[in-house]
Amino acid sequence: MDRTKFVLPITTIAMAISFMTWSVLSPLASTFEQIYNLSTTQKSILVAIPVLLGSIMRIPLGIYTDRVGGRKMFTGLLLFTIIPLIGAGISNSFAALLFWAFFIGMAGTSFAISVTFVSKLTPPEKQGTALGINAVGNIGTALAGFVIPSIAVAFGLQWAFWILIFPTVIMAALIWFGTPETAKPTEKKTVLGALSVLKFRNTWMLSLFYFVSFGSFVALGIYLPTMLIDIYGINAVDAGFRAAVFVVAATVFRPVGGYFADKFGAGRVLTYVFIGITVMAFVISFALENIIIMTIACLLIAVFAGLGNGSVFKLVPTLFPKDTGTVTGIVGAWGGLGGFFPPILMGIVKDMTGSYSLGFVLFALLAFVCLFINWLNFDRRKSQVLYKRIA
Repeated sequence: MDRTKFVLPITTIAMAISFMTWSVLSPLASTFEQIYNLSTTQKSILVAIPVLLGSIMRIPLGIYTDRVGGRKMFTGLLLFTIIPLIGAGISNSFAALLFWAFFIGMAGTSFAISVTFVSKLTPPEKQGTALGINAVGNIGTALAGFVIPSIAVAFGLQWAFWILIFPTVIMAALIWFGTPETAKPTEKKTVLGALSVLKFRNTWMLSLFYFVSFGSFVALGIYLPTMLIDIYGINAVDAGFRAAVFVVAATVFRPVGGYFADKFGAGRVLTYVFIGITVMAFVISFALENIIIMTIACLLIAVFAGLGNGSVFKLVPTLFPKDTGTVTGIVGAWGGLGGFFPPILMGIVKDMTGSYSLGFVLFALLAFVCLFINWLNFDRRKSQVLYKRIA
């Protein structure tokens, strides 16, 4: 039986479970704030710390997925995440919780493994759409917002972590027994050789684009509950639900972005993406106290971020067909870091100025820089020539 057809649905669901694990602390942050008497900055660090390891480790895991195969790497990752989930559940101090939160971040590396796994088993002309569908696994962030607060209320904080062990084990078994292994590369590169892709400017441009598009998705997805509670005084369940809607919107539009990139070109799609993010970030910075404007603007950022995420990863296998795993890891790492730094920056800005407005102004300016770079390199007539080159 050809198990290739099962790779896309199984890895998509597995990534959703992994992203639930990766995002488990976000909807619980306000609860831990009360338990440990945390400052806004400390709470921001707690929310952001899983993103750090989940971002950095995408690079080596992407490289090793190219070398040893997606089936082995994904199964091993899922089994590893069980350990910090158990540890977080038995933590009884802020320091212990931070320690396990750091290792919970490994769940975020599932993205680099999954994208590489799917891209290597998908024809090039369908990769944009397939990778967009695969990235629907990001919806795990939304599921965490929907489910985790209610589980914590009903069964206790420890079960908010432990409940995730059961689907994790199930998905590890499905990947191991239900998917084929990717072919081993004919040319084995050292880690240093694999990282030679860093000499190409396209690697850095795609990393910057993903830093903004995926970074905005992660940062707002995990930090929106905190901001909504701080600004509007709503409860954790309501804030988690609103943040989950944001994540769902971004996730739904990711495959649309991949499809549009297949059809119209990723550079053209990214132009509209960065225009939209720039404008909406400025709108939020000037209307932060209005929950209606804030809601509409955040939802539009979610749409643009989703389109942008799908478009960027159309370019990765197109520009780097032989180093997809490595570049996926690097670009994915920068995207994850784009979700790590903004929550901490927002917390510092809030503590220093009493408002989050300045943080959104900086976000808008960075999106504008991406708009200019994309127009210069990918959304002009010469872009069709650039897509055919690796440098």
